[in-house]
Amino acid sequence: MGSLVVVDKLTVSAGDATLVDQLSFTIRPGEVLALIGESGSGKTTTALALMGHVRRGCQISGGSVRIGDKDVLSLGAQPLRALRGRMVSYIAQSAAASFDPSRSIMDQVVEPTRIHGTMSRAQAEKKAVQLFKELALPNPDTIGQRYPHQVSGGQLQRLMAAMALITDPELVILDEPTTALDVTTQIEVLRAFRRVVRERRATAVYVSHDLAVVAQMADHILVLRNGQAQEINTTAGILSQPAHEYTRSLLAAARPAPLTTEVRKGELLLEVSELSAGYGALNAQGKPPVLILEDINFKLHKGQAIGVIGESGSGKTTLARAIAGLIAPCHGSILFKGRPLQPEVRQRSKEELRQIQIVFQMADTALNPSQSIERILARPLQFYKGLKGPALHKRIHELLDLVRLPRSVAQRLPGGLSGGQKQRVNLARALAAEPELILCDEVTSALDTVVGAAVLELMADLRRELGVSYLFISHDLHTVKSVCDEIIVMQHGRKLDQVARADFERGPHHPYYELLAASVPEMRQGWLDERDAALPAAALAT
Repeated sequence: MGSLVVVDKLTVSAGDATLVDQLSFTIRPGEVLALIGESGSGKTTTALALMGHVRRGCQISGGSVRIGDKDVLSLGAQPLRALRGRMVSYIAQSAAASFDPSRSIMDQVVEPTRIHGTMSRAQAEKKAVQLFKELALPNPDTIGQRYPHQVSGGQLQRLMAAMALITDPELVILDEPTTALDVTTQIEVLRAFRRVVRERRATAVYVSHDLAVVAQMADHILVLRNGQAQEINTTAGILSQPAHEYTRSLLAAARPAPLTTEVRKGELLLEVSELSAGYGALNAQGKPPVLILEDINFKLHKGQAIGVIGESGSGKTTLARAIAGLIAPCHGSILFKGRPLQPEVRQRSKEELRQIQIVFQMADTALNPSQSIERILARPLQFYKGLKGPALHKRIHELLDLVRLPRSVAQRLPGGLSGGQKQRVNLARALAAEPELILCDEVTSALDTVVGAAVLELMADLRRELGVSYLFISHDLHTVKSVCDEIIVMQHGRKLDQVARADFERGPHHPYYELLAASVPEMRQGWLDERDAALPAAALAT
């Protein structure tokens, strides 16, 4: 059973900047409060403050946080260590970054019980197995013997939840726990989280920018912007009668409408024929030990946007990497403007490199943390355009304007930006080369709905004005439908179907396409219950 959480005038600052501004709210025992808002709104900062924790360079400068009978912000270092992982637990967005790859899963899941001395190792392992069952993990009796790399991303996310719940905390904080997952995996994880929270009557804080996911989890929603509360209400009230204009903008952006580009399909730009690719040294038959792509065929014309959807591991990113020259195909061909592209990026001409740019999924690892944003954007402008001096600085400012970032960002390091801001820098760097084809690998997956919608509108504008083409990789079918003329459906490295815009909403389609479409949460309460009611019991246990 969860505890009462009372937050009164919580204030978090970083130097002269106020990140959370006199925030007050109450969560009753057993309720789930969702914190929503755009990147930089203070969601995660607020959630971490409930544990008495702030990021480096920040401080909790005012207010109070009470969990049950504990005044969290008055606790010293040792009592805070005793509180974290015992009274309050935290489920992070990236499970892969949260586990030690050198230790077994069971060792790590039971570790909080050892730290806090709540039970013996044998009792902890027995409880862990029970949690594995509650979280619908496969082979619950033996999965703990595996190592993190031996389970899928969705399974690892649920294992992190088991680690957080094993001490029976009074408050559970879930920080974007399904954002990085593909839609079918997200539903499995969301279903498991919700069932465990409900059955254990846990008090929970759910941080997200996905209103459709929040609608399935939360009792109440607190809308944040610039560290300030815009409104707080029941989930039903927020979804049906939002009081604040900002909340209405979040709802409007949550499901982007189709962005018509009115771009007439031009010359054939890219032709992929019988493409196969994988990882590892080729064997005598010319095949790698790990074959990821097999016999992929499609054509993309100038000004066109083609979406590629599928679960994690379906080969979407490997396809983009092969086109970009970052992995050499073992079979097939890639023609660009009718000319064969060399298989490796180092073999391609400077002009070919300029014409095909890629925006990677993980902005954190795609940007050099030691270089300023100005320097990051200057490199392609100097390399491809030869710009320097005032012309260089002017173009950097234009690129920042283009992706809706303040020009002051130019002097900052990537570590000082939010996830959404870093992804926009990623896009600006690709645009600096003025390419004809941009390979977008989950370019909006880390963005909040408002910023994501702005980026999609920007991409549509670039298609209209410049005739730029896109290969748009995503697991979000709504996003793909809003920006793409056609959708390629992939599973296990193979192309299953290719659907034109006119046929998005009418079938018949491949069953896997229908599964992906049915797995995208709708922005209303009860959607997940209705979906589960329509599935056989065996499907819910997987």
